[in-house]
Amino acid sequence: MQKPYGSFIAIPFQGDNLLALLDEVGVTRPEGTMAAAELTRTETEQERIARWRAEELERAGYEATAASLLATRADVDLHYAIDLLRNGCTPELALQILL
Repeated sequence: MQKPYGSFIAIPFQGDNLLALLDEVGVTRPEGTMAAAELTRTETEQERIARWRAEELERAGYEATAASLLATRADVDLHYAIDLLRNGCTPELALQILL
């Protein structure tokens, strides 16, 4: 007897668990292609610092896009950018000052 929905694959909503019963579905790759696990790359120190700076700027109150932009700029002092917001400056005005 075949199990109902035995090969059901679903894309979960954010926060849900993925239900994937692959008892009847074979997974194959064309010759010469790589699996997703084989495509991982190591994050550089500079990328790690930029990611950390962006997280700190977002936590301070900048929007994600602005935080990413500021985080990659070596001429923008992180503490000064955060202090601008702490002292009552709007994020929009702070961006004008910093850039």
